[in-house]
Amino acid sequence: MNASIVHIALASGFMATLGILLAGVLAFANRRLYVFEDPRIDQLEDLLPRANCGACGEAGCRPFAEALVQGRVEPARCTVNSVEMNQSIANFLGVALGNHERLVARLACAGGSHVAATRARYQGLKSCRAAALVSGGGKGCTWGCLGLGDCEEVCDFDAITIDRYGLPQVLTDKCTACGDCVEICPKNLFSLQPDTHRLWINCLNQDPQDEAMAHCQLVCTACGRCALDAPEGLIRMQKNLAVIDYSKNELASPVAIQRCPTGAIVWLDGPAQHKGAGARKVTRKEPLARMEPLPRF
Repeated sequence: MNASIVHIALASGFMATLGILLAGVLAFANRRLYVFEDPRIDQLEDLLPRANCGACGEAGCRPFAEALVQGRVEPARCTVNSVEMNQSIANFLGVALGNHERLVARLACAGGSHVAATRARYQGLKSCRAAALVSGGGKGCTWGCLGLGDCEEVCDFDAITIDRYGLPQVLTDKCTACGDCVEICPKNLFSLQPDTHRLWINCLNQDPQDEAMAHCQLVCTACGRCALDAPEGLIRMQKNLAVIDYSKNELASPVAIQRCPTGAIVWLDGPAQHKGAGARKVTRKEPLARMEPLPRF
């Protein structure tokens, strides 16, 4: 009996000593390895939208709060927050609000079903990425939007809707420039553009003119009229497509769109897209008939 008591006492003493030793090691490690975190980070995170969209260039709202405290970014870089809330952050930190040019997602295609023909009927998973793997998706223009809504599905801010002609429409007032639509589009039709870029090419087609016109009524035909009418160097022809040099954006004006025969180049005024006087009018309200032959895949 006494031996058992002794063994229990020794074991208890050993465990107590071990516990004290480990507690000491943890306390020492805590002091030596402690990393100070500025308490303002939590406060700033509460002032941010917690959208974690990445439009600011950081991985999420907390990394953005950390960058704010470190002075690496300006409050205006958060494009999801209201201007008033960003000003509150600037006041809290005692810094300037800063200037950050707002970016929005833009689609380089106007080929809805009423102006662009299809050459085949796709049957399968309703996904642009899936369709693109099967002979390009069945659209006559291999460069055109497939309209199956991957971009709408991936947008967490309800900034993209698919219209009656199967063409994505970006609601610029809701767009945060998170870039998800850019990444998911298999045709690389989306890009993030400063909203000061008001001259826009609604096409990425690089096929020769005759072939392109057989597939879409609003295609860029590389006729060169926009380049001739615009200030020198603003627009050039490259691979059967008009390309705008936005480093000369201050020279842009609606003059360049006036003689475009298809309306592929437009002037943006908020969500509205204006075509030139020379663009043919689109009156069709129903989808175009499919091109022959009509294989099923």
